[in-house]
Amino acid sequence: MSRSNLSSALSALPSEKPARPGVRRAPGRPGTSTAWLGALPPIALVGGLELAVQRGWIPRHLLPAPSELWQTVAQLGWGALAQHAGSSTLRVMAGFAIGTLLGLILGAAVGLWRSLEDLLDPSFQALRAIPSLAWVPLLLLWLGIDEAPKVVLIAIGSFFPVYLGVSSGLRDVDRKLVEVGRMAGLSSAALVRRVLLPAALPAVMTGIRQGLSLSWMFMVAAELIAATRGLGYLLTDGRETSRADLVLTAIVLLAVLGKLSDSLLQWAEHRLLHWRDTYQPTA
Repeated sequence: MSRSNLSSALSALPSEKPARPGVRRAPGRPGTSTAWLGALPPIALVGGLELAVQRGWIPRHLLPAPSELWQTVAQLGWGALAQHAGSSTLRVMAGFAIGTLLGLILGAAVGLWRSLEDLLDPSFQALRAIPSLAWVPLLLLWLGIDEAPKVVLIAIGSFFPVYLGVSSGLRDVDRKLVEVGRMAGLSSAALVRRVLLPAALPAVMTGIRQGLSLSWMFMVAAELIAATRGLGYLLTDGRETSRADLVLTAIVLLAVLGKLSDSLLQWAEHRLLHWRDTYQPTA
């Protein structure tokens, strides 16, 4: 490797301290923030739906006005609604933790050893194409109708994005970084810890966030398995009783909980990847 390539590769490695502490601002607009723009689409959607329903453009029995959802919440009771949301959240947390752990372990193994990739990856890619509802009958036969099949189904949904993020992230590490680590005399374990894992971490975090998103989606399918509590149960109950307000309330809660959990992961991602000097689009 030439001296110039060695210098450029060394500069690409993450440093111990962030190059620019604090929150990076978009160039050319110091002190400005456009984060508030994210509130405009939901506000516009809610306002548009309220206007359309009140004017009679949309039938109330098909889509109730957003202001009427408070009546639905009052009928259910805040305590009952919290129990439904809590049951779904606990199932998502348990399934997501199991799926993420397996995805990290098997993804790292496949990304680091070519023989394991040839052995396992074709099967995982085939299993990844199976729809979530296709697993339901099999899990019912194997695990019954208790909590186990629900958690396993959510774990299946979160496993594949994490597995893909870890395995592809490790395989896509710049070869120059690996050569620099070897020239510095790093052992295999140190090379993985100090070079491969930090370089693959952006892809890993993306896979984990996608796995969390799929966990919420698979949770709805999981709660079709003889659930008596949860947001998926509310969706089913609203469908069977032709209550669009109940269905819409469950959808809104799913959106809020999904956004909150993703925001936590996004915060963790920013903390773990603070060393990156990435492109910041202008405001």
